[in-house]
Amino acid sequence: MSGGTDEGEELTLRERVEENPRPAMLWLAGASVLLLLEIGAVINFVTGLFGTPVEIPTLLSRELIPNNGYWLPDSGWHETFLGLPAAYVWAIRVVLVYAYAFVWMVWLWKGYLIFRENYRYADWTPRDDMVDRLRGHRWGQFGAIIVFAFVVMAVFAPALGPTTVERTIQDPYSHYLHYYDEEAGELKNVTVGTANLGARSQGTPSRNVGPMTYDEFNRFHPFGTMPTGKDMFTFMMAGARVSLFIGVVSIGVSGLIAVSFALLTAYFKGLVDLAVVIAGDSIMSLPRLLFVMLLSVVLGGTWISKMYNGGFLLAVIFAATGWPFLWRAVRGPAMQVAEQEWIDAAKSFGQRPSVTMRKHMAPYILGYLLVYASMSLGGIIIAVAGLSFLGLGVQAPTPEWGRAVNVGQGYVTTASWHISFIPGVMIVLVVTAFNALGDGIRDAIDPQSESGEGEGTEAAAAAGGGA
Repeated sequence: MSGGTDEGEELTLRERVEENPRPAMLWLAGASVLLLLEIGAVINFVTGLFGTPVEIPTLLSRELIPNNGYWLPDSGWHETFLGLPAAYVWAIRVVLVYAYAFVWMVWLWKGYLIFRENYRYADWTPRDDMVDRLRGHRWGQFGAIIVFAFVVMAVFAPALGPTTVERTIQDPYSHYLHYYDEEAGELKNVTVGTANLGARSQGTPSRNVGPMTYDEFNRFHPFGTMPTGKDMFTFMMAGARVSLFIGVVSIGVSGLIAVSFALLTAYFKGLVDLAVVIAGDSIMSLPRLLFVMLLSVVLGGTWISKMYNGGFLLAVIFAATGWPFLWRAVRGPAMQVAEQEWIDAAKSFGQRPSVTMRKHMAPYILGYLLVYASMSLGGIIIAVAGLSFLGLGVQAPTPEWGRAVNVGQGYVTTASWHISFIPGVMIVLVVTAFNALGDGIRDAIDPQSESGEGEGTEAAAAAGGGA
């Protein structure tokens, strides 16, 4: 670490930053610039969780780069960004959104390097080797790229779609659009709902708007339209946000419960361990999917089912039924760490149990939790899609990928094959990606697991450490 600390003096991170503020200030300045560019999207997402989202234009919003316009035979496109075709404008916005998200990733990586070079005491920790191994893990990198693309879909869903959920799904008859009527030879005005009826994909060439095509109202549809005429790309982007919300909330809550119970049972053992074992095994003995379906039906009429159109209820149910699986995954490593000499030393010095668990035990099981959480997240996404396919998941009209598969299953062998095929492929791809990322993290934490040479004892050591 650079800086002028006295030998033998150990400073807190805050004191180290105050001693050498320039790298940290430059890093935070970069974050401020990036955040200000899209602060409107953050406010829109947060307010959308609790009701009607607040619309604030941002640099990447459709208000600044509009793609909803109309085409005239003699003068080309109107009301689109720079008069470009709607498909080109949509592509420009997509590229800018992903470029912006990529810059955020670079900023995070730079922050890690700045911490290593300027504020960390140790020149090397086991976590450095773990990061280096993950950088060379091609299968894990494939998963990371797809997961990155999925997260960007969810976070920037309002900006990525060629239209909005409000216009094409929730309230189409309150919004209007202009289009050129070739038969009448003039510009006309029509509601989005009426336009959707004319752009339906219902299995025949005369009633189909496929991927990467325009409908008769000059609207571009990257994934085509659904049987109701709604834009499928907008539906899929909004569905990604719903899936990610349910997955992250459920994994976050169940992971917190699992780690807490693993630390308590490993530290105190005895009756505490027995009580958690009985509770966890009782839940694990139930057929989980059937239990989830039962709870979603029983709690369907309660106040909690109205939050996020049933998404929050599903997240709570998955968290309540999923924590024993994560707890079982981290209980063994927690037990191993609890038997180490430094834990006994901490006890002999009278250190409080909460401090010992937080400082000396938790870091050694978080790596395992990350591996199993990544793999479990893919399972939750496919389970939510399955429930929506059966009509038990998120309530309509809120978009969800499983419902798209359901409504398109009758058109699989027709011209409208895209309705089920695209969401089906995306579900498989995202679930595979989360599993691949979990494999990469596991192999990075425990390199011997890749060759099948060892178990997780060394992994507990590799996962911890660091100043």
